[in-house]
Amino acid sequence: MTTAAPTQDADLIDSRYRAPLVILTSTEHPPSVGGPEPGEPPVRDDTGGAPGEPAPPAGSVGAPGVAGSPGSAGAVGTAGAGGAAEGTAGAAVGWDCSVLAVVVTSVDGAAVVGEQGRSACARVGADPDRLIENEAFRGDAGGVLVVPLSRSERPWRLFLLGVGAGGTADWRSAGAALARRGGTRGRPFVVAEPDAEQIYAFVEGFVLGSYRPADAVTGATPEDAVTGTAHEAGTEPAPESAESAESAPDEPPAGPRAERILVLRTERAENPALIEAVRRARAVADGVCLARDLINMPSLVKTPRWLADQAVRAASQAGLGVTVLDHSDLVSQGFGGLVAVGGGSPRPPCLVRLTYDGPSAPGGRTPGHRVLVGKGITFDSGGLSLKPSVSMASMKTDMSGAAAVLGAMVTLAELEVPGKVTALLCLAENMIGASAVRPGDVITCWGGTTVEVLNTDAEGRLVLADGLAYAAATLAPDQIVDLATLTGAITVALGRRTAGLFSSDDTLAGELADAAGRAGERVWRLPLTEEYRPAIDSPVADLANIGRALDVNGGSITAALFLREFTAGLPWAHFDIAGTARADSDDGEISRGGTGWGVRTLIAYLAGAPAGEQPT
Repeated sequence: MTTAAPTQDADLIDSRYRAPLVILTSTEHPPSVGGPEPGEPPVRDDTGGAPGEPAPPAGSVGAPGVAGSPGSAGAVGTAGAGGAAEGTAGAAVGWDCSVLAVVVTSVDGAAVVGEQGRSACARVGADPDRLIENEAFRGDAGGVLVVPLSRSERPWRLFLLGVGAGGTADWRSAGAALARRGGTRGRPFVVAEPDAEQIYAFVEGFVLGSYRPADAVTGATPEDAVTGTAHEAGTEPAPESAESAESAPDEPPAGPRAERILVLRTERAENPALIEAVRRARAVADGVCLARDLINMPSLVKTPRWLADQAVRAASQAGLGVTVLDHSDLVSQGFGGLVAVGGGSPRPPCLVRLTYDGPSAPGGRTPGHRVLVGKGITFDSGGLSLKPSVSMASMKTDMSGAAAVLGAMVTLAELEVPGKVTALLCLAENMIGASAVRPGDVITCWGGTTVEVLNTDAEGRLVLADGLAYAAATLAPDQIVDLATLTGAITVALGRRTAGLFSSDDTLAGELADAAGRAGERVWRLPLTEEYRPAIDSPVADLANIGRALDVNGGSITAALFLREFTAGLPWAHFDIAGTARADSDDGEISRGGTGWGVRTLIAYLAGAPAGEQPT
């Protein structure tokens, strides 16, 4: 019996979700439908072209939203009192803002609207104080009071948008709430006065809350993306104008993704710190969305080779060095863990190596060589230690660690992160087959350590063992960090919103915990309990892949202790993201399906700077 190859040849990189356009303006009100008012200067795109000129091709320098495009303006613009955005991607798109969103803070339990917000409400005939009193609106973070407006022109809806006490997490929640309540074509005009950190969090939350799976994931055709016939309940289709009906012959019609725009009204629209914060937020969120799209891709398409090809394309666009070791390379070079785990599948394993050489940090400091290792099991049946069907249904997400590492790596150049970073993506499919590894087999991982495989469903640590040992022995790292959906025990211990952090080095653990806190991703450090180490001893090999010799339970701890054996005593940390990598429903900036957890934390760790600020 032969296994048919998948018929789809889906290319995710070109169709993947991109961050919406963001325009900063100091204008007092949204321009009329189709763009600025008569007599105002035209909106120009990143390439300097006037409306009607062909947009740059996807992937080119200056293309809207391309992560890692050198010199790209990043679809961030500023507009003066006239309302025209200079340097803004997406010429001739027009603002067409159907939603006016006014930020409301909560002070001692009372909702407070600022002076600019009151002025904006008055222009559309709304009394914010009466609305707040009638609806008992408190302005809590992420709270939205929706008010339909009886108007023939836009905006058609008023949102009172709560930011709570105004903390970074509050603004992130507000951005996500606005994205979800505004619909896919809402084009909100937001009146607020955030600082750099707050606007970073708000834009990040808006982009992540706006996420929709790529066309390659959903199976949508290019024609579906262009026509955009479907729109969410509660959103209004934009009326077609003569100008929109007669688009330039060389310019393709804008699809629903291209129409997503966020306009932020602030008195400091030309403040360089705000502009830079928006640019960085979009870049980081793009990395998260890339990881989400990869995670959400069905495993029929997502073979180890397919995932490696997507990594090569994304890395090449971002200017990274990339090398792929195929099955024959893995066999000849002794990657016994990857070869054994992938042995039961007709779709062979591979290993992707990504390299980034960033600039020196200010003052000539060198942050050292950081190495990231990601578990990339493209589907996990459990192997001969077969999973129950209910546990198998979500196993297309078992490569979330590798996806997060890739999402972080392709963002580094755009953010000009200092130092050298290398990433290893350990890719395999764990299936049942005549050549599958059996319980009781002894395999030899890279570097010569032998492992007795007692449970083939504890496969992630075997592929990571190869990556960690290879990194420690050949890459001369100063620090090693791995991410993996490793154990179900971590979900029992910490739930679905907190990742487990294990580390052999207190300094590294502190850096990562601080980075996660700044990024808005929760972690909890767990111990590497030395008394549990004998549990992974084996009478026939150097190690056993699960705890058997000593009945201590603590599956997440014994798994981390197993990984530590392959790090050669170097500073090392391990994120167990089995709980946080996937979600059953939308929640704030977290999306249903693959969450992309870890991208933001890794970038914050590598950049070493507070959210919204340049690395220092």
